[in-house]
Amino acid sequence: MLAFNHTNPQPLTFFLTGIPGLRTAQVWISIPFCLLYAIALSGNSMILFVVLREQSLHEPMYYFLSMLSAMDLGLSLCTLSTTLGVFWFEAREININGCIAQMFFLHGFTFMESGVLMAMAFDRFVAICDPLRYTTILTNARITQIGITVLVRNVAIMLSVVLFVKRLSFCKSMVLSHSYCYHVDLIQLSCTDNKINNILGLFAILSTAGFDCPCILLSYVLIIRSVLRIASSEERQKAFNTCISHISAVAIFYIPLISLSFVHRYGRSAPPFVHTIMANIFLLIPPVLNPIIYSVKTKQIRKAVIKVLTQKQVQI
Repeated sequence: MLAFNHTNPQPLTFFLTGIPGLRTAQVWISIPFCLLYAIALSGNSMILFVVLREQSLHEPMYYFLSMLSAMDLGLSLCTLSTTLGVFWFEAREININGCIAQMFFLHGFTFMESGVLMAMAFDRFVAICDPLRYTTILTNARITQIGITVLVRNVAIMLSVVLFVKRLSFCKSMVLSHSYCYHVDLIQLSCTDNKINNILGLFAILSTAGFDCPCILLSYVLIIRSVLRIASSEERQKAFNTCISHISAVAIFYIPLISLSFVHRYGRSAPPFVHTIMANIFLLIPPVLNPIIYSVKTKQIRKAVIKVLTQKQVQI
């Protein structure tokens, strides 16, 4: 019987999975995945670059946007090597320590992105509901405090999750259902009682996304109430337009996240490819779409990106 616990000197090896039933076509399937990863990495890197470079973008809204891009970069990078390794080289093996490390960063960046989206909702709330105090409320020091709070909250939560995963023993199938390590997927392979791990996983979701999402909704209820009081229809439309990018970012983050959690916990009878498709949508859609949405819908970001690109063309 294969087993692993903290007393076993030999790290256990798990096997990652590509797309079930399409193993022979995985090299071709990897092409759109490569394209999506390239868009995610280049798009979010560009957002970070222009926010850091352009003095006109040194404002709270764009600082929070740069945090969002950093989270999307981290989310993409922490799964890039294993996903493309499985598709290109059939490199399916990953030891328990590598798996837990990937799980820590994958869920950590996900939960931090949720926190950043909540901070961005607060930014929009202050900008629309109390514009005269916007710069005095969202100072650089306070933005830094918000960023550190999001980081510390998620590190503390993920450390407890990781420590309890390390206590598990594994003696069933060592085959994971994705091309990366996912908490629910991993603990289901345990041959010891994983009830505490399930509770911790649920607590992690409720204390991050479960807390952030209602706060975001409350912010928009207050924003809508404030905007409807504006007499001018043109001003109302202008106020709503400043929120469209953020609302889109919230939707493309939370809808796949909630769907994936439900599929994992309650969709065990679903075909394997459903889990795989949902998992890849959850991973790639937010990092790919966020920079596109903000570049298209935010005039200042669009102008800064065009400025950088045209300067590079002139230099060439």
